Amino acid sequence: MNLLMSVSPNVVQSIRAFRVSDLQEEAKRLGQHFLYAYCADATTKLQVLSVIATAFHFPRHFGKNFDALEDCLTDLPFKAGKQPGFLIVLEQLPNTPKFDRDARETLLDVFRDAADFWADKKVPFRVFYSFQ
Repeated sequence: MNLLMSVSPNVVQSIRAFRVSDLQEEAKRLGQHFLYAYCADATTKLQVLSVIATAFHFPRHFGKNFDALEDCLTDLPFKAGKQPGFLIVLEQLPNTPKFDRDARETLLDVFRDAADFWADKKVPFRVFYSFQ
């Protein structure tokens, strides 16, 4: 059974009916990287980026800004060699005064740009997210 049969190989979308554990199993079945960040305790852009950086094992020199995030999602893994694909879950993105709708959209735009980058290279890059 292909859990992601109806999901584009390069997409950023709400997690909706998918369960994190099922997505993790599907990534394993497909031999793809599974990256998971639980962001419920974050309230600011810096905290959200820190949670993602820690969860995704970004280098210590990660700049904790949106440009650095895009570099870590694209350039670093691309330079590391052939990639099997990525299945990413960003769970419970905050809705706070210091991480508002604009900040969430900018974050998701970075992931959309990364999905486009990997689509050009024919590498699956699926991102599922939820909000608090």
